Amino acid sequence: MSERRLLIVEDDAVLARTLARSFERRGYQVEMLDGPTGLAETAEQLNPTHALIDLRLGGASGLGCIKTLHERDQDTRIVVLTGFASIATAVEAIKLGATNYLTKPANTDDIEAAFDKVKGDEDANITNRPTSIKTLEWEHIHQVLVETDFNISEAARRLGLHRRTLVRKLEKRHI
Repeated sequence: MSERRLLIVEDDAVLARTLARSFERRGYQVEMLDGPTGLAETAEQLNPTHALIDLRLGGASGLGCIKTLHERDQDTRIVVLTGFASIATAVEAIKLGATNYLTKPANTDDIEAAFDKVKGDEDANITNRPTSIKTLEWEHIHQVLVETDFNISEAARRLGLHRRTLVRKLEKRHI
């Protein structure tokens, strides 16, 4: 079996350490970063075969990390892990080169399965459940956040909201 090298980019230090220990027990060589700073250098040294990227890294977006890693090596299997899932960010992550997109909480088994699932499933269950107004609002807010690279002030301006109002909405959904 070839050597598996995992790069974890996660700003929650406890979660990152827990995942790192779990993947090390599974035979992965693991490196961790708490944000995009130093990503290119670490990727150059580690040459990761797998990467786990948090979508929201403090004030930064994990989407840039996906782009950087995918441009460096298109064969790197990248899974985005987020507590702030939306259709807009899922689409952007896949467009930028992510292999899969998972919502928190996810365990090591879920993440490893996501690494291995590189092809789409044409038999995926399609539900006929209508989307709620709250979900539509959330997805629109998230799309604007993606367009503004998670700049809260600019997103609030584009949405026609006061900045504090947008921050309160985001806190309720725990972006």
